[in-house]
Amino acid sequence: MINMTPPLRIWHRAIRALFFVLGMAMGVWGAQVPAVKLHYRLDEQTLSLALLAAALGAVLCVLAAGALVARLGVRRSVLTGGLLTLASLALVLQTEHLGALFALMLVFGAGSALFDVAVNADGNALELAGERKVMSGLHAMFSLGGMAGALLCAALHRAGVAPAVQLAGSALAMGGLLVAAAGQVSAQRSGRNEAAAPLAWPRGILFWMGALTALCMLAEGAMYDWSALFMRQELGSDAATGALGFAAFSAAMAIGRLLGDRVRERFAPVALLRGSGVLATAGMALALTTPTPAVALAGFMLVGLGLANVVPVMFAAAARVPGVSAAHGIAALASVGYLGFMVGPPLIGALARWTSLTAALWAVALFAVLVGAAARAVLSRAS
Repeated sequence: MINMTPPLRIWHRAIRALFFVLGMAMGVWGAQVPAVKLHYRLDEQTLSLALLAAALGAVLCVLAAGALVARLGVRRSVLTGGLLTLASLALVLQTEHLGALFALMLVFGAGSALFDVAVNADGNALELAGERKVMSGLHAMFSLGGMAGALLCAALHRAGVAPAVQLAGSALAMGGLLVAAAGQVSAQRSGRNEAAAPLAWPRGILFWMGALTALCMLAEGAMYDWSALFMRQELGSDAATGALGFAAFSAAMAIGRLLGDRVRERFAPVALLRGSGVLATAGMALALTTPTPAVALAGFMLVGLGLANVVPVMFAAAARVPGVSAAHGIAALASVGYLGFMVGPPLIGALARWTSLTAALWAVALFAVLVGAAARAVLSRAS
């Protein structure tokens, strides 16, 4: 094992910055989905196929991401995945060819999957090295990045900056932060045998825990890619207000995760997941039944608060599954959950094509209900 780790404080700061970059990339993308739809003159079905291309890229990459991170190390994996993500984001409105859009979405999904797996693996290593919980705070930085990206796009929309310029400029700025932070994370690499090990699909209780995590991240992914379009298309908001839909969701999720460790100390995991399901369901119902954009924004904030701590609770439970190492349990849930995150948006798009976007987004409420309802059955088997 080659062990090259920086001081804990510098290491922690660098990983926080990388989570922020990943979240900001998702926030900028989510805020620009309406612009992509208009630029390529897409209907919901074709847009969902483009999102499915991103999901396919993520699926293909995540199956090998663990081995790639082990062989390349976190630094090179973060740089490779991050630069691919930002390059595809910068180029997505620079062409009018539909085939190019699908290719860029494939690269975007693969790059963001590698980036995500690498920073989560290093975050887990930092938590073990520092012997204190940091994962909720790291995921809060992802949510803060998403909020920052959406707010940036909202401000640039109001200033009259073209969406293509917004994407290219924000990708360039994020690239600078990415390169600076990547040089300060762990350079740890695994040996050849460990790096060559294939990703094991979770079995037994880890499978059911992964399914519950995937439900949460299905809902989260749907909010990332469809909230701005819902505000514009279904409620008639302008582009800047549409971007605020995603910002409200991300801001509430960030607040929930910043307070997450305290909340987890006060409430048992089952009670917390049940409350989370109720809160997210109520918020989505509020957003989908009001004609007022301000009320819808409040609903999106409730959804963000509700979903905020589901993944941290599930990761903590996975680390305590008898007979399974903490690293393996967390990696299994992260892999399945990320697939849910990428599959959620095209699923909503397909449903919107058959019905309407408002009707399709009721699936988010359904996912939240299932998380709360299945909490006891799943978590009682995890200890």
